Amino acid sequence: MNTLKDDVEKFLSGFKQKMEVFEVIILRSRAKNLQTFAELDLTDITVRKQLEELTVENYYRGPLENRDDGPDLWEFGKIVKNREVYIKIHMGKVNRPVICISFHFPESTINYPLR
Repeated sequence: MNTLKDDVEKFLSGFKQKMEVFEVIILRSRAKNLQTFAELDLTDITVRKQLEELTVENYYRGPLENRDDGPDLWEFGKIVKNREVYIKIHMGKVNRPVICISFHFPESTINYPLR
């Protein structure tokens, strides 16, 4: 029987493998993301490293339906430079990069059901 932990591990494994092949698109243009990048002095390289380090313990919610008709959305939280960051990612389209939609300070409390 598949557990939530198994599903999250499977998603993260696939996400990281695909990121190695097709890279990652980080949506920096969103104001919330831009502000967090500036405050924490982050680059695409440091954000990519944070995505590579995600584990099941960082899991928050998902899979959630993508209103933009794309792959399911997955949400995580992570401490970056002593600040909690909310992360929303998805697998991207077939043979295309994975997408990091959100990488910003959380707007509400993040719960970690797999900790």
